[in-house]
Amino acid sequence: MHDLKQAAVYDLKGLNCPLPVLKAKKRLAGMQPGSRLWLETTDPLAVIDIPAFCADSGHQLIEIAAMPDGHRFLVERGEQRP
Repeated sequence: MHDLKQAAVYDLKGLNCPLPVLKAKKRLAGMQPGSRLWLETTDPLAVIDIPAFCADSGHQLIEIAAMPDGHRFLVERGEQRP
């Protein structure tokens, strides 16, 4: 089991669609499979875009948490795709 405290936080607050997904995609691409990353967003569409991105890209969405000004998403990096 992963220690949630080891997950880095990627601040995507203030960015609007499609930037949070594009930046998350680039950041996750440089991480090892199984690594976890918190994405923090203020874009209201992120609650649709981030889960869809994870499903399409083979990443696992572990948790979604509401924050006063947006949402946090805990994403686990999926396996490399050929």
